[in-house]
Amino acid sequence: MNGPVNLSKSQQTSVLPPQFEALCPPPQLLPGENIDHYQALQAVIFRDLDPQSAIEWLLAIDIAELSWEIQRYRILRHRLLSTYRQKAVEMTLRRVDLAGIAPDFQDVAEIYTINNALDWQLDASAALDIEARLRSYGFDQHAISMEVYVQAREILALFESLLNAAQLRRLILLREIHALQRSNGANLAHVASRKGQPRAPKFLE
Repeated sequence: MNGPVNLSKSQQTSVLPPQFEALCPPPQLLPGENIDHYQALQAVIFRDLDPQSAIEWLLAIDIAELSWEIQRYRILRHRLLSTYRQKAVEMTLRRVDLAGIAPDFQDVAEIYTINNALDWQLDASAALDIEARLRSYGFDQHAISMEVYVQAREILALFESLLNAAQLRRLILLREIHALQRSNGANLAHVASRKGQPRAPKFLE
């Protein structure tokens, strides 16, 4: 489950100005995620965007959060592919080991295949032997990778939609903050130019 991180454990201080710290709640990190990495990502994004007003800071905070989510989805997608690789090895072994097995021995052969796939996952030496045997039947690493994508195609589509949604939202927020900064910059330039103009005679005011 997600949960607020105890920021007192981190040596890195917030880069937010004190008056805007209330705008940024503690990050909701998953187990295994690193608060220092999160804050480092947040810091470089804040530095690049250079927010000034409260609205700009709110947009920058959301952009940093979305950037972390995108990284999270990519890492989880990679872990997912690693997890499904065992299942892909199992499916490939089933094609090799169960071909031509008499119906009476199907159940025993199935258990044997599952155990071999587990050995591939846990035992490096067994993995080398299993991969060599699969190659002898024409199933190299590319063939196993293809089986991985076949097995994980539905959950990969979910991750693709999550990534696309987060990237689109981040792009929209980037456009919003840049438009706001351009507008604020134009207003400041206009005020500065007005201040530089000579004041009209009193009778014309």
